[in-house]
Amino acid sequence: MRRVLLLQTMGGQRKSYQDAAVRQGVDLLAYELPATSLTENAVASVVGFAKSNVVTGCVAADARAAAVGAAVTAALALPGHPAGAAGIARNKLLTRERLRDSDLLVPWFFPTSIGANTGALASMVAFPCVVKPLFSSNGRGVTRADDAPSFVHAFERLREQLASVDADADDGEHDTALVEGYVDGWEFVLVGVMHHGALHAFALIDKPDPLEGPRFEDTLYVVPSLAPEAMQWDILDAVSRAAAAIGLRHGPVHAECRVGDRGVYVLGVAAAPLDAAWAKALRLQTDAKSAPIAYEDVLLRHALGESPADWRREREASGVMKISAAGGYIYSRGQSPEVVERELRERAVVESQHG
Repeated sequence: MRRVLLLQTMGGQRKSYQDAAVRQGVDLLAYELPATSLTENAVASVVGFAKSNVVTGCVAADARAAAVGAAVTAALALPGHPAGAAGIARNKLLTRERLRDSDLLVPWFFPTSIGANTGALASMVAFPCVVKPLFSSNGRGVTRADDAPSFVHAFERLREQLASVDADADDGEHDTALVEGYVDGWEFVLVGVMHHGALHAFALIDKPDPLEGPRFEDTLYVVPSLAPEAMQWDILDAVSRAAAAIGLRHGPVHAECRVGDRGVYVLGVAAAPLDAAWAKALRLQTDAKSAPIAYEDVLLRHALGESPADWRREREASGVMKISAAGGYIYSRGQSPEVVERELRERAVVESQHG
């Protein structure tokens, strides 16, 4: 029986996996996790659900679900990311510490209480710096500060966010902020899977818009990357080392990187797939003559035991642009990354003119 459990914190990922399951002949069981804290009993309930439904594979659609997915795969003796590694990958402070201890490039950083005196903190830090929540936030609350007033404003804004009633973090995640040095450079996303401890990269994605702050919300992804080949190999090596340092073993990963004057900074390695809206432009094939299939199709096949070794990104260039805060996206495919980027920017102008 080909039955995969899909774990997610929010339901936005479900349709892309349901469509993939139909194409692959997979029985998909979607389980939406609560937005409040995940107790041991709640995790045990998910594990019991997986056992009673004879699940043969598990995909965690987001970083928060990855910790639960690790408990499920461990209980069912299936390959997966270790629970400890999934927790480290989601925690920006623990990730920084692991990468630093593995001699990978990291900015200076320190954690601080969200209730700290902002004026006193502002007198201690070097500028520019970045203030961010400790746990995954989809870019919310991540702000660059270039001086003391902007630092105070950024920190107080983060404090308000973490205190809001709709904050989706677990117990204890509201208490700490991370302050770190700003890394100047171009940003990339490396998407792939860990397969029994080895990283198999599917694509290196360019973010052509310079993300210099004060906010760092993604707007544009284009693939294949136009980075020099030597830089691409450096990114792959750094992400592979970072994933090993965190302890990730088996399942989807995607890494955010910045390349500056000193080299590659791995900002984080999520133990989860790329968000469905961004991944829609990513298709894979086994060779130049085979029909491309969606990213989610490959993830389901990998969850059921298939090796990712033969899968490569399609030859055609592709891209996606976010055009509204409400979650509007446009997609394009073309002969080259430059053509795709130009078309997306032109279409974005048209979309803005027509509301």
